[in-house]
Amino acid sequence: MEKTIYALRALTTLLCAMLLLSRYARVKQRLLLWSGLCFCGLALSNVLVFIDLVLVPTVDLFLWRLATGIVGMAFLLYGLILERY
Repeated sequence: MEKTIYALRALTTLLCAMLLLSRYARVKQRLLLWSGLCFCGLALSNVLVFIDLVLVPTVDLFLWRLATGIVGMAFLLYGLILERY
């Protein structure tokens, strides 16, 4: 059951990233770009969770998972605080 949940988390965040970035390509609103990049980072983090806990449980990818999540959230934080509309 855990394997399914980890895979669905990764697929859901990847789908959100694709939808946000495709909408940005049409509308060119900057907040959509930063949100899409945030979800790309979160999707990568979720893929690393799947790899770490399901595929290769002997390798510890905790720092890589944490780093990709932080980078993704930093994109969104930058877009929300420093970007002018």
